[in-house]
Amino acid sequence: MNDSQRRVVSHTGAALLLTFAMSVCAGPAGAAASANAAGNTGTPAGKIKVGIAYGIGGRGDQALNDSAAAGLDRAVRKLRLGPSQELEASVSDSDADLENLLRKLARSGHNPVIAVGFYYDLAVLKVAEEYPRTTFAIVDDESPRRANISNLVFAENEAAFLAGAAAALKSDTRHIGFLGGVKVPLIQRYQAGFQAGARAVDHDIQIDARYITMPPDFSGFNSPDQGRSKARALFDKGADVVFHAAERSGQGVFAAAKAAGGMAIGCDFDQARSADARVKDVILTSAVKKADVAVYDFLKRFLRKEARHGVTVYGLKAGAVGYATTGGRVNDIKATLDAFARKIAKGEIRVPTKVS
Repeated sequence: MNDSQRRVVSHTGAALLLTFAMSVCAGPAGAAASANAAGNTGTPAGKIKVGIAYGIGGRGDQALNDSAAAGLDRAVRKLRLGPSQELEASVSDSDADLENLLRKLARSGHNPVIAVGFYYDLAVLKVAEEYPRTTFAIVDDESPRRANISNLVFAENEAAFLAGAAAALKSDTRHIGFLGGVKVPLIQRYQAGFQAGARAVDHDIQIDARYITMPPDFSGFNSPDQGRSKARALFDKGADVVFHAAERSGQGVFAAAKAAGGMAIGCDFDQARSADARVKDVILTSAVKKADVAVYDFLKRFLRKEARHGVTVYGLKAGAVGYATTGGRVNDIKATLDAFARKIAKGEIRVPTKVS
């Protein structure tokens, strides 16, 4: 994706660490800013048109986009909002292309406009400046800051901690793997949480980590074939459980697990519900990031004229991250995982955001 090198550099580790140190266990009430964003000034619910621009893979990615779509669907149904319009990014999109997606939504009267994915950071900032009366939200990125931008971010490291604990508890070989789509700070937070959770169970467990691509190549999020080959290498080295944070490429991880007789852990969405029927039986659990909770909360606040600008962190305390139990494969370790979750939510366990 063009301009991605500059984008990734802008996500400094110091800023990320500061935000999470201040509010990693905070729910919606722990927003960094409380002033209302520009936006709904009394429009009836049925007249509110929501525009949403999905990230790479779009609706149907079995990951973050699908979760955000579920939040939109719930809001349209329960809050009786007006018709929505959905667009999606492609791997080859430049920042100018992403701007045009958002601009198309704002120009056609959609308010609010929601962008799903950190690669929209510069585009949201630019278009929000052009349309100051429109409220924008970006899911999964805290960097673009304006009075009409709401940043909806997650403590994904907390969910990954539970995934790591599950992997360690279920591994027969004491050897597990992590596969990231693209090596950016957001995905490294998954790796950090996963490693911490596994080592909380078994301090000496072997953990191999790989990434499909490096920025500015973002194809690692949308390449099941590459996901399969990279995951196969992890299984070949001896890992018997592999956790992916690779969006659509994770479909290849499940295929590799099936072929290797191993297990896989999904990401962002309860993937045992959405994955191909042929591979569902290898999905141990999923580290769930409930973008639906954040999107629905944002739209409810917008409708009530309470939309916040700035960062809102959704974590275990808010019920916005966690692990999936579909398939019953973690039933025997659920008590242990729930105990870890309670300690994290209470602040008794502080989950790292950086890989050690």
